[in-house]
Amino acid sequence: MTGERVLVTGASGFLGGALARHLIASGREVTVMQRGPSGLPCAEIRGDITDPEAVARALVGCDSVVHLAAKVAISGPAREFVEVNVDGTRTMLEAARTAGVSRFVHVSSPSVAHGGTALVGADAGGADPHRARGDYARTKAVAERMALAADAPGFAVVAIRPHLVWGPGDEQLVGRIVARARAGRLFLIAGGCALIDSTYVDNAVTALVAALDRSPDEEVHGRVFVVSNGQPRTVAELLAGMARAAGAPGPGRSLPYWLARSAGSVVERAWRVHPRGGSAGEPPLTSFLAEQLGTAHWFDQRETRRALEWRPAVGLDEGFARLAAWFEQSGR
Repeated sequence: MTGERVLVTGASGFLGGALARHLIASGREVTVMQRGPSGLPCAEIRGDITDPEAVARALVGCDSVVHLAAKVAISGPAREFVEVNVDGTRTMLEAARTAGVSRFVHVSSPSVAHGGTALVGADAGGADPHRARGDYARTKAVAERMALAADAPGFAVVAIRPHLVWGPGDEQLVGRIVARARAGRLFLIAGGCALIDSTYVDNAVTALVAALDRSPDEEVHGRVFVVSNGQPRTVAELLAGMARAAGAPGPGRSLPYWLARSAGSVVERAWRVHPRGGSAGEPPLTSFLAEQLGTAHWFDQRETRRALEWRPAVGLDEGFARLAAWFEQSGR
């Protein structure tokens, strides 16, 4: 696909930046769009995806789009999630069609189909805004359904749900876990026995590239695929592995699941009234976070790998080793 021009939105984020660097290295022409500077060696449009004029500028000459930009948080004003995740996706889809883009990869989340109960070897399942937990998951569910509904001849749309992406430089997941571990505030729920899957960042990147390349195929476009390493581990193992890579202590005490969910609900309500750390601060525990740490959620990857003709190249143990090497080399 050398010579193809790809627009990557949200390239200042962890996964978006990694994807853009990979596409540039592979010889594709890349334009990135985000609100702040990306620091990437490619064409850049700084703007908001809710701004039709900025989006139209970013799409000039582009053949395809990988849409990652989103408001990702466990709390915050509901209207902000709607504006970015729903209205922004609508703006991007409409502008992409107008610009003559032929392929559109929409990056979603497994949370759009998670109703709070355990998912054991599950398939992707349909996005359900009514069952999804929290404003982030609900608005991403609406956005995913909107994107798939836009699939049409000449405009191939694929939705990819990477599950818990992590790796060197990640502040969203690894950074928070390590900070809590170093502060002695990393705890488990129900003993950390729930099996969950995750995705090393290099694998998430190659899966998105595979979706981009395979999207015109009849059995791929118009569909949704969950992407993960396909190596379920207990929550306790994953948290300990990330903390250990940074030279931090592993998780300490454990809370019963019922207590964690109840405490999360109380904290959420209190946070809405008196948020700590300003509007950007997030509560240390919510009912959604308790569910994520206390219930199993891992997915059958056979159909994803078959349809996308993709397999993860970096296993979890190698990922932990790379993470440890990064912490050592960066002096962090």
